[in-house]
Amino acid sequence: MNQHVKATDVKKARILLVDDHPIVRQGLSELINHEDDMVVCGHAEESYEAMSFIRNETLDMVIVDISLRETSGMELIKDIRAQRPHMPILTLSMHDESLYAERALRAGANGYVMKQEATDVLVGAIRKVMDGELHLSDNMAARMVRKLVGGKMKVESSPIDRLSDRELEVFRLTGQGLGTRHIAERLHLSIKTIETYRAHIKEKLSLGDAAELLQYAIQWVNSEVMSQPPETRT
Repeated sequence: MNQHVKATDVKKARILLVDDHPIVRQGLSELINHEDDMVVCGHAEESYEAMSFIRNETLDMVIVDISLRETSGMELIKDIRAQRPHMPILTLSMHDESLYAERALRAGANGYVMKQEATDVLVGAIRKVMDGELHLSDNMAARMVRKLVGGKMKVESSPIDRLSDRELEVFRLTGQGLGTRHIAERLHLSIKTIETYRAHIKEKLSLGDAAELLQYAIQWVNSEVMSQPPETRT
């Protein structure tokens, strides 16, 4: 569902919001539209809506949620970057930045903000990204610097960090109770491909069988849900 701006707003920076929670989209729109130099020119719930808008409209920036109903926001970021190499992209997510921020930057995003942050942090991040800068929290920036420093310096990480973006997506959907066939349909992949991803996940997480994988995935998803703001829990 696209929402277009009035002609009087054409001089403002035009921002597309991609998020599958109507309440979140409304709140973000009110916050952004309150600023004098930016306006939300469109909303999208899914990747195909976002890509259609990007191909047909003039935009200055896209704000993308990681978790969308039909596909991963991470894949959408890659698609946007392929279609619009210089488009500023800010990731706004309920997920822990320690796991997703670096992945988002690798996919092509220019910044990462957690939904728990204060509104002034988000507005500042939007301006930084539109100005061509990267935005991360101080803690995440320090973490990445430590990781990039050469030598023998090591950074504490979760076993989940070993998973690729697709493997993490399959792991998350497994924890949400979806079977192999449903995950394949959701991601538009073959059942065999999903089974291969599951095998890789079990190997990387040192899990013995499918039951152990399911139990671990459910526990992880539940911990993620409990860390989210109440209005974004599904």
